[in-house]
Amino acid sequence: MPKLMIKNIGTLVSGDLSRPLLDADAILVEGGMIQAVGREKDLDPKGVDQVMDVGGMTVTPGLIDSHCHPVLGDFTPRQKMLDFIESSLHGGVTTVISAGEVHLPGRPKDVAGTKALAILAAKSFAIARPGGVKVLGGALILEPGLQEKDFEELAREGVRVVGEIGLGGIKGPKDAAPMVKWAKKYGMVVMMHTGGTSIPGSSTVPAGDVIAAGADIVSHINGGPTAISLSEAEKLIRNTSLILEIVHCGNPKMIVEVMKIVKEVKAYSRIIIGNDAPSGTGVIPLGILRVINFLASLCGVKAEEAIAMATGNTARVYRLNRGLVEPGREADLVIMDAPLGSVGRDARAAIEAGDIPGVAGVLIDGQMKIGVSRNTPPPNRKIVTGKA
Repeated sequence: MPKLMIKNIGTLVSGDLSRPLLDADAILVEGGMIQAVGREKDLDPKGVDQVMDVGGMTVTPGLIDSHCHPVLGDFTPRQKMLDFIESSLHGGVTTVISAGEVHLPGRPKDVAGTKALAILAAKSFAIARPGGVKVLGGALILEPGLQEKDFEELAREGVRVVGEIGLGGIKGPKDAAPMVKWAKKYGMVVMMHTGGTSIPGSSTVPAGDVIAAGADIVSHINGGPTAISLSEAEKLIRNTSLILEIVHCGNPKMIVEVMKIVKEVKAYSRIIIGNDAPSGTGVIPLGILRVINFLASLCGVKAEEAIAMATGNTARVYRLNRGLVEPGREADLVIMDAPLGSVGRDARAAIEAGDIPGVAGVLIDGQMKIGVSRNTPPPNRKIVTGKA
């Protein structure tokens, strides 16, 4: 794998809310990892094989979709669509996190079957990367009868996530709370459905149930798509330290209302961003970018802060070694610019004006997976790549 220098970066977004912009214009990548970040004049070019000149464009961490419902491979039975994960790559998404493979036709609901599905999906996605996208698959759907020994086995076999509670036979906190404790004991991250119903078979989940169950993440606090009342959302924001997930396939008005409270209590670090597709609202390849735009153009969030909510925040919650531009992290990166015709002079200004930025390139583990996106408007500038 060649040693790469990315240079002439106009703005470098870190993914870290505490320091969202970096005073740097170059990145060194080797062996799929970020080796160094700084000013080109200060970086050691020794051993560099390839130089990528991004012409003053913006570089960000690869976006992380915190909420997806894959099954196996890159096909969704829900929307009968091929290559929906690869399509999200063209929206800057380099990691997708399963919230449960609930759309599998004939999904088994017995203990053996629900365990088998989670283990199979976890192991399959650990090897298969649709379009290069990293999928944290195999989110366990909680069903009656699961015991502590099952969680121990699941964790040993690579299952790292409990899909949003409420999708399976376990609905309320009385049954969920013991399972949540077992899941956490064995290192799993737990999400829970909240708000109104989303698809046939789902149920309304009040704030009190989410709190009592002890989950880590409030799934789609802005609805999925039907939202809980603002007073219920306010309880979750003010009275807990739960991670708050905002999704594209949700209620847009609630994003505005939720973010007013989040801003007041200084809880930006608790916000993560998901798509919640495939769902009844379809497959939206630019869903994560659209939520970033919504936050930055309508909710008073700076573009680089909104990007951090879709990168570093999510990586921290799921203990992923990516989502930040710093040495030692996986080199998942997006190169973007203001799109042709935008009032913004660069990607940040375009996002804050409500324009989808033009994606000029996406790297995963330091390797270019796509050039100019087929889904975003074209960027103003181009990448020039050559030998050192």
